[in-house]
Amino acid sequence: MAKILLQTTIPYAQDDWNVGRFELLREELVAAGHEVTARNIERDASGNDTVLPAIAGSDFDQLWLMGVDSGDGLSEADVEGILAFRERGGGVLTARDHADLGACFRNLGSLGVVNHFNRFNPEPDPSRRAPDDRDNPGIAWPNYHSGANGDYQEVDVLEPIHEVFLSDRAPNGVISYFPAHPHEGAVDVPEGERCARVIARGTSVQTGRTFNLAVAIEGEACRKREGTMGRALAESTFHHFADMNWDTARGCPSFVTDAPATRSRATRRAWKYSRITCATSRAGLRPRPNAGSRGTTGRS
Repeated sequence: MAKILLQTTIPYAQDDWNVGRFELLREELVAAGHEVTARNIERDASGNDTVLPAIAGSDFDQLWLMGVDSGDGLSEADVEGILAFRERGGGVLTARDHADLGACFRNLGSLGVVNHFNRFNPEPDPSRRAPDDRDNPGIAWPNYHSGANGDYQEVDVLEPIHEVFLSDRAPNGVISYFPAHPHEGAVDVPEGERCARVIARGTSVQTGRTFNLAVAIEGEACRKREGTMGRALAESTFHHFADMNWDTARGCPSFVTDAPATRSRATRRAWKYSRITCATSRAGLRPRPNAGSRGTTGRS
């Protein structure tokens, strides 16, 4: 089992995406046997988080980073700490959202490259630099509409099937549904990038346009030593993991005004996405043998 740091990129604010909005995720991981520390950014006198700059020297196996900031969520020291964590074999999952939410990820090396925002590293196809979500004109692109909060979306799992999608709880052994959200962000693999690949796609319920849900990064060479970096996953939205998408009765920040899914569809959704979180913690971020991760294959 893994020791996981579940972290947001903002200080605590009651009416925002503080880490308490991901309590069901924490409970899910703990129920699967993992040790989970859930926290928000806490700044020291220098403006750095009190944990992330030194996370490479900690005993955490994985960092699950919820990008809920609008561009300035991580200091330079925080970024270097996360890169050093991957350097020593730590696994990292990032999840952001529409427009520039989670834009601090742009500084995280390959994880920054695979995330596309509005003001930073926009999608290379100009035709995609436009709203997909037609119900929220005030929300800037990228904003792919996969469905209402509390609903589910069908996932196109790409071959070869990544191990993160394998689950004995799914009817056919492969996770094929995710929670839906009206305005997901954009992740992709730049041309020529050999260590990353798209592992799942979704389809907009408004435009019919396909978009990427998740990118896996594996086998990336370390910057400062021989060996490979820890494995990483980049998700198009933190709403794949948020309480309000799993159970709309849990509530959300007051600035979220989208109408939730009807109860009947939410109930149908409940079993179909089959605990993507546990599959991710077990397999998707587990260091491979000989990956240079503290001489072990981790505790996942």
